[in-house]
Amino acid sequence: MPFHIVVDGYNVIGSEQGLRGDLEQKRNALVKEVAAYQARKGHSLTTVFDGWRNGRQDETRERVGEVTVVFSRYGEKADAVIERLAREIGETCIVVTSDRDLRRSVESSGAVAVYVGEFLAKMRVDPDALCPGEEDDDFEPLPRGRDGRKKGNPRRLSKADRVRRERLAKL
Repeated sequence: MPFHIVVDGYNVIGSEQGLRGDLEQKRNALVKEVAAYQARKGHSLTTVFDGWRNGRQDETRERVGEVTVVFSRYGEKADAVIERLAREIGETCIVVTSDRDLRRSVESSGAVAVYVGEFLAKMRVDPDALCPGEEDDDFEPLPRGRDGRKKGNPRRLSKADRVRRERLAKL
């Protein structure tokens, strides 16, 4: 099942390289890397950047290959755009961010939030390094009771964490 991945652009850049220096170059490098991932995997990808301090009056959308790049409008943060997209897309939406408040918000709308480091690790896996027929699935499904319900194992992950792991394994 193809997913729609929404990337919090400045959150990814800030977690890796910091937000100092030539931001345009860093944005272009991120979009290029995301576009290469999209071409390899086929998921729909949207990368959202802040425009709230010095953006345009209207939200700006551009296409770079098959990736949609969105700049929020002046006075609107990228988090608001990401929340709106997560509500519109629904359960097939995966949001890449490490922002705790944004994660809670998108998860309440049915989307799954993935940490930046987890996504970057999946995105940067060398497809040639895998053996033919082998998938890059690190996670095994957790066992369930006969009726499919939780049986009270205190070490078992929460449902939200299990769903997040399942989606992450499919990236």
